[in-house]
Amino acid sequence: MKKTLLAAALCGAFTMSAHAQSSVTLYGLLDTSLVYTNNQLGHSNWQLSSGTTQNTVFGLKGSEDLGAGLHAVFKLEQGFLMNNGAQAFAGSAFGSQAWVGLQSDPYGTLTFGRQFDVMNDAVGPLTAGFNTWGGSIAAHPFENDNLAANSVVVNNSVKYASPVYHGVTFETMYSFSNKAGDFANNRSYGFSLAYAEGPLNLAAGYLQFNNAGNGSGAVTTGDTSANFIAERQRVWSLGGNYTFGAATVGLVWSHTQIDNVAGVFSFGTGTYLGAAGDATGTLGGSLRLDNYEVNAKYALTPALSVSGAYTFTHGAYNGSSPAWNSAMLQTDYALSKRTDFYLEGVYQNAHGAPADSVLSHAMINTLSPSSTSTQVAVTVGMRHAF
Repeated sequence: MKKTLLAAALCGAFTMSAHAQSSVTLYGLLDTSLVYTNNQLGHSNWQLSSGTTQNTVFGLKGSEDLGAGLHAVFKLEQGFLMNNGAQAFAGSAFGSQAWVGLQSDPYGTLTFGRQFDVMNDAVGPLTAGFNTWGGSIAAHPFENDNLAANSVVVNNSVKYASPVYHGVTFETMYSFSNKAGDFANNRSYGFSLAYAEGPLNLAAGYLQFNNAGNGSGAVTTGDTSANFIAERQRVWSLGGNYTFGAATVGLVWSHTQIDNVAGVFSFGTGTYLGAAGDATGTLGGSLRLDNYEVNAKYALTPALSVSGAYTFTHGAYNGSSPAWNSAMLQTDYALSKRTDFYLEGVYQNAHGAPADSVLSHAMINTLSPSSTSTQVAVTVGMRHAF
């Protein structure tokens, strides 16, 4: 009897120890809003929307202590729409993220699966489009540089993230096409470098997609992760911000080169515009875009904040020089650390593109394109994190 009790006690102790060294967390973010737009496909519109500023998601994340500073880590995350409960990534059980890997305290983290790219990890947080104080609706035109709030998720990815060395972190990734005999068709790769010390944050990165949207592979049209259907898309980005007191001010530059572009995804319509010609015009040839963003956020009180951003985008397209002016202003009130309300306005004006091109129409991210060169949207919404 004594031996049996001792064995049971030891088993219990080992079980408690194992549980203490492992953790699994259920988490999520809910974002819903009422949006007014002055022009969507030629009509003004009131709509109940989901994910106007941040992706609405739920997920599981976990870590197991393997000893000697080594941990097994994973994340499974699905996006969905608050207004109707539908999956954000149709047909995917965990379309937002699905990865597993090893984390070493002294050597960094290596992960495998469906993940956000490394440039979005590093430079994205310096933009208004990535953060709750601006969000997806404040993204640069057509989300051309993939810096907004995690809109592009890359399949078949191997990612390495270094530990922090004197404020510096480095990330790199490679995403396979998984195509026999066609290794480079629809693959992706990139790297980023970031520095954070006290009030100063700096980051830079490079990202490349080869034949994005060409069937299965790294970035597909089936799950709408491909912002552009093109032979090649290359993005360079650089940014920084500085916090002094209750204010944070940031600057971001990005350069996007898109070769043999055939179509661009419209989040508002759920389709690719321009590929075969449509109501908004055609799209083809080469496209170059430079985005210059200045942003600021100020906390009036611990609960009340205001923020704003302005982006000038200069382009080159088949001999023309299209350009966009985009501006955002938001005020946010937090009821608690997990629940807040926001009021946000976004303005976009496009000019200089050929009249028969998709580029001649203003198209605020998450909304259907305007029938003219100007679009204005105002949204009031609620967010809750758990």
